[in-house]
Amino acid sequence: MGSHEQSHDHDHHIIGYGTHLVIYFGLLLLTGLTVAVARVNLGELNLWVAMLVATFKAALVILYFMHMKYEHKLIQFLFVIALLALFLPYGAVFIDYLHR
Repeated sequence: MGSHEQSHDHDHHIIGYGTHLVIYFGLLLLTGLTVAVARVNLGELNLWVAMLVATFKAALVILYFMHMKYEHKLIQFLFVIALLALFLPYGAVFIDYLHR
């Protein structure tokens, strides 16, 4: 068997513990905000605020823990397109649900 050299053009980004701790405490803070808002009766706004906070939490996880922040622009673009393709049908159902 021949020897194979593996070439990776992908730089690995090492994120320091400080950044991980900031993101962790940010996620805890946003979770606390979700719980606090759920205890207040805002009517239909409760659902919108919960979805907005969940979106920010997901963005933090995707950007830092999944290292999407450091990916090539094409990969980021394709990721956004995939998310849109996934969430457009969910958005349509969500809007229909709110107007019943």
